[in-house]
Amino acid sequence: MMPERSREGSRRIFARACTLMPGGVNSPARAFGAVGGQPVVVDRGDGCYLWDVDGNRYIDYVASWGPLILGHRHPAVIAAIEEVLRHGTTFGAPTRWENELAELVVEAVPSIEQVRFVNSGTEASMSAIRLARGYTGRDKIVKFAGCYHGHVDALLVQAGSSATTLGAPSSPGVPEGCTRDTLLLPYNDSDALRQAFKQYGSQIAAVILEPIAGNMGVVPADREFLQAVRSLTAQYGSVLIFDEVITGFRVAYGGAQSLLGIQPDLTVLGKIVGGGLPVGAFGGRREIMSKLLPEGKVFQAGTLSGNPLAMAAGAATLRVLRDTNPYAALDRKTERLCAGLQAAAEEAGVEHVIQRVGSMFTLFFRSGPVRNYADALEANTDRFAAYFRGMLERGVYLPCSQFEANFVSTAHEDADIDATIEAARAVFAALP
Repeated sequence: MMPERSREGSRRIFARACTLMPGGVNSPARAFGAVGGQPVVVDRGDGCYLWDVDGNRYIDYVASWGPLILGHRHPAVIAAIEEVLRHGTTFGAPTRWENELAELVVEAVPSIEQVRFVNSGTEASMSAIRLARGYTGRDKIVKFAGCYHGHVDALLVQAGSSATTLGAPSSPGVPEGCTRDTLLLPYNDSDALRQAFKQYGSQIAAVILEPIAGNMGVVPADREFLQAVRSLTAQYGSVLIFDEVITGFRVAYGGAQSLLGIQPDLTVLGKIVGGGLPVGAFGGRREIMSKLLPEGKVFQAGTLSGNPLAMAAGAATLRVLRDTNPYAALDRKTERLCAGLQAAAEEAGVEHVIQRVGSMFTLFFRSGPVRNYADALEANTDRFAAYFRGMLERGVYLPCSQFEANFVSTAHEDADIDATIEAARAVFAALP
């Protein structure tokens, strides 16, 4: 038995946090509710490592839920933030740093002719949907079960049993009217999509989806499904929105759409595009983007939108990715990690499947491929919780939910991969 790591400092700080903030956190995913126990309180990060307030070190595969593809405290990103700090923190006025990041995004993603920066992925999704409705003059939105687009009222809907279900709110505080025009469909189901367009096509403003889902675990869209989405939206004059908050600049420099060869009308970005600072973005065809105020009439605004610190951190990150093109190396590194995890699980007779695209992956505790949310829900979450706790005790920091993606960064070295595989081998052997 491994001795339990001391986390007295984390326990003390988190106990105080619970008196100050609901559940002690500012985002529920951090609260360890799905895995049990109390979260570690992080003190610092460097490269692919985190240290908690008690001095315990962890190999980090959360990467702040995706943004830190270059690892913690990358020198180019830190230098860019420090340079802007000499000028100030926020101005509420145009700055050159907005132009620099916008130019990089437009150059990287062919479907984006113009972009607008906001402060989170949620805000970007909300704004893209409003823009699509303003552009088309229609109200209905199609989303897919298991795809998360932020805590937007219109998109917080339950899964339905029929092919085209008018969604009901899945959170208290969301009136039914907010989701009345949301059509919820199963992911990777082209027939359900065709049925929805046959019934509601002239009313559908937009279809929004993750082309590679990362919030029910890593679940890639089938090519036939994506082609159906693209052809049906074009046929009916609806706007196709790709939510690439997770996959943008993660699976390829041009995002998932560059891998898949399918261009959406609008793209939602976040995470990596801010270099680790709070940011979101949405962009697309100039014809659609021109409907935004002050050029058009669709309202969108934000006091801190285009914040110079976030713009500089994002631009520094994108320049490193553009100039070093680390994606092939990241793919090989992640493939090696997943192969080692698979071999360790097989040795222990643990039922599992690993799904991966580039440097993001999920180890599902179930057999067979996961193609949609219903498949994901068949995973053994109790076994995942035991796996998570065992890995944490061995110094490996994973997302604290079965239904999240793991992320490998350029900072992970072979020794970190080997240590992770060895930790997993010991944990698998002890799983119930």
